Amino acid sequence: MTAGRIPRTGITAVTAVAAAAVAVTAFAVPAQAESAGKGRDKGHQATQRAMDAMVEAGAVGVTAAAKDREGRWKGVSGVGDREAGTPRGADDRFRIGSVTKTFVATVLLQMEAEGKLDLDDTVERHLPGLVRGNGNDGRKITVRQLLNHTSGLYNYTSDLAFQNRNLYAPGFLTHRYDTHAPRDLVKVALAHKPDFAPGTKHFYSNTGYIVAGLIIEKISGNSYEHEVAQRVIKPLGLRATSLPKGDPKLPSPSARNYSKLSPDPGASTVHDVTAHNMSWGWAAGDAISTTGDLNRFFSALLRGKLFPAEQLTAMKQAVPAPDDQLYSAYGLGIYKVRTSCDAELWSHSGGAVGAVTEAVTTPDGRHTFTYNANSDFGVTLGIVNAEFCGDGGTPERRAPSAPHTLSAPVNRL
Repeated sequence: MTAGRIPRTGITAVTAVAAAAVAVTAFAVPAQAESAGKGRDKGHQATQRAMDAMVEAGAVGVTAAAKDREGRWKGVSGVGDREAGTPRGADDRFRIGSVTKTFVATVLLQMEAEGKLDLDDTVERHLPGLVRGNGNDGRKITVRQLLNHTSGLYNYTSDLAFQNRNLYAPGFLTHRYDTHAPRDLVKVALAHKPDFAPGTKHFYSNTGYIVAGLIIEKISGNSYEHEVAQRVIKPLGLRATSLPKGDPKLPSPSARNYSKLSPDPGASTVHDVTAHNMSWGWAAGDAISTTGDLNRFFSALLRGKLFPAEQLTAMKQAVPAPDDQLYSAYGLGIYKVRTSCDAELWSHSGGAVGAVTEAVTTPDGRHTFTYNANSDFGVTLGIVNAEFCGDGGTPERRAPSAPHTLSAPVNRL
């Protein structure tokens, strides 16, 4: 969730945070790495250094994995539990925030390939009366515009009352186990006028993917979770990927998640936010996965294993995002990531309360890379640049945690 204002909170990305780092280095453990072949980790030394630098900057811990022509590599840095001092696990499960959007877009593109919808269908055609009022009109918004963030719908996680109740302290601590109905999330957005006329601009909005999830349910007659599981998770054998359906627990193995629960970058109190109900993010960012599963998913996606070439072409028809520091253009559930070496890469990042994730792949799906930080503070730039460009990155690339979350000052999802 990004673009124009400060990122959106919660579900998709990290809020450019570089927020004051908590002195987590005291809990850091020696960096660890494992590789698929003799000397393989030498090809990821820059990546490991970038992970260690993130921990030194204040992030609690980082786990990452890559797969390319040379084999597989995994690395960790920092800790998974601040109190116990245990290291991050190479196979940890974690909340992926807005990377969920890529799964949702994939399902809708599969449905289009099956003739069950057209990307240029209006929201009104599938969900009559849902998007109406305060200048919002579902008769003028298409499915395509929901998926590439050109719908103009206000980002519900940018609503200050919503943030204070569900994403920042003390509201989060009181309401962390609340269940949110998807249509109620849409109502939060509709209480605001649209940001712009549909199709005239690009601006990251979690609201579009809540509506997209509702369209999946209307067309299929099944839950969004069922369709993602049957169409993507099971066929690809993503055994560690799940959709929580409101369950507040993270499945094992997993790390503890930490957040300052404050829009103030100078905040110092750190909260354990591991257990909480992610229904507030639903189809915009509630999924759980691992670095290995996300690498497999993105590789299969870009290699055309999940739908016909026509749909893959449509997914990669990206609208320019000149004002966004994380990506240069956004397609349908994936975007062209900005790098220091101008590498052509497709990606999505995500930020949940206490976690930041980014999955990246080359256009041919042969080199994939995913990392996760188990804190939403101290996240610095450089890991993706290190993996694909061999350096630590440039200051203009914003941390993914912020982009896809709420909206100013911290954006989750």
